[in-house]
Amino acid sequence: MIIRKNDVKPFDFDGLKIADYTASLAGNSSFAVISVSPGISHQLSWSKRSDKYYHILSGKIHFFLNGKKYILSEGDLCIVRKGEKFKYANKSGEVIRMILIHTPDFHFDEEVFE
Repeated sequence: MIIRKNDVKPFDFDGLKIADYTASLAGNSSFAVISVSPGISHQLSWSKRSDKYYHILSGKIHFFLNGKKYILSEGDLCIVRKGEKFKYANKSGEVIRMILIHTPDFHFDEEVFE
């Protein structure tokens, strides 16, 4: 299966630009590319369903996992296990790009936002 970038329509989620490549597919995992503009953050949340794999494609992002702060850079991977609380923020002056994989696949109703 091939999914072309031009066939994926990004959407806005609280300032995050998300291109969900697998939104229309039923599968074991989901794949998205997230662009985080300067000053944008993801609120504290956790998943009742999925492990999340964040791979940083470009930039530096402040990532909080279970109350501990990390600064992630290009090439870094952050694994957020089901039930672990996380949030992140772009405190730089550039757009940050990340890959996000959910396993099993993403279901919005299984995400908890605090």
